[in-house]
Amino acid sequence: MKHILVTGGAGFIGSHVVRRFVRKYPEYRIVNLDALTYAGNLENLSDIEGASNYTFVKGDITDYPTVLECICRFGIDTILHLAAESHVDRSIRDPFVFARTNVLGTLSLLEAARKSWKEDYSGKLFYHISTDEVYGSLLPGEAAFSETTKYDPHSPYSASKASSDHFVRAFHDTYGLPVIITNCSNNYGPNQFPEKLIPLFIHHIVHRRPLPVYGRGENVRDWLYVEDHARAIDRIAHRGTSGETYNIGGRNEWTNIELVRLLIRITDRLLHRDQGESLSLIRFVPDRACHDLRYAIDSSKVERELGWFPSVTFEQGLERTVQWYLDHPGWLNRVTSGQYREYYRNTYGE
Repeated sequence: MKHILVTGGAGFIGSHVVRRFVRKYPEYRIVNLDALTYAGNLENLSDIEGASNYTFVKGDITDYPTVLECICRFGIDTILHLAAESHVDRSIRDPFVFARTNVLGTLSLLEAARKSWKEDYSGKLFYHISTDEVYGSLLPGEAAFSETTKYDPHSPYSASKASSDHFVRAFHDTYGLPVIITNCSNNYGPNQFPEKLIPLFIHHIVHRRPLPVYGRGENVRDWLYVEDHARAIDRIAHRGTSGETYNIGGRNEWTNIELVRLLIRITDRLLHRDQGESLSLIRFVPDRACHDLRYAIDSSKVERELGWFPSVTFEQGLERTVQWYLDHPGWLNRVTSGQYREYYRNTYGE
């Protein structure tokens, strides 16, 4: 029986990970530690909140005593660390928040794990989920990021994640803490907070609002369906090798403008609008600072060593995503209005 702590389990990727582990492993104890900041939404987990093997704890990963008490109280042997500030635009406006959560929060978890496990690391694992943005930017035609690519972060967000990666490796090298790091490409799918491009633009297309595209839309991203990412985390947590890094990508490179046009085509069709009707909503706006040109992940290591492969194409995953948002207008309305913040108090009475 494993006792797994998932940090940030009420967030986008975290909620998919929590749901997968709770349903797939009824013999495990899954503890979800989340501060419920703006992107944390317990409604994402309403379908499993009554499961006998699931516990929610409201807490901030930067609060070391709370983290230590949680690990000790629940006998945690595996930490899946997903809690993070993750939006580049927000990091440019307020880098201190990103340094606090992503760097000091990770350090708090590492030290709490080390102290609670007392150097008895048999059966223990600290699994840190990171981003491909730590590697910097690629030119067109340049080889995709591998696990040995030199770090070259350009935004406060990517710098904070690079720093947290280095702390994780330092605890492995210094204290022998059993760790795994994964660096993933851009995730998309159901339940994503609508500050991110895909859910934001779906919302705007539905309501016929402008679609702001940075620059000329030529920046390239590698897209990974969130449920494929959750499958990868599951596989790596059970079969990965301590001390190793694994890159997880969808092998789906798209320019932003190509993505927006595909998103319009799918959404217009599912809304029974004329094909291309929403193309007129596209607005090119001044590019943001430190906007990396291209990200691309080489996933051959995790494919070769652990047998994980993405299960859906980008077109399939994007259609599922658009359909989910169209089928759940109440979820999106509660998030955009702020009403979703009431869910915790209404459910837990606090």
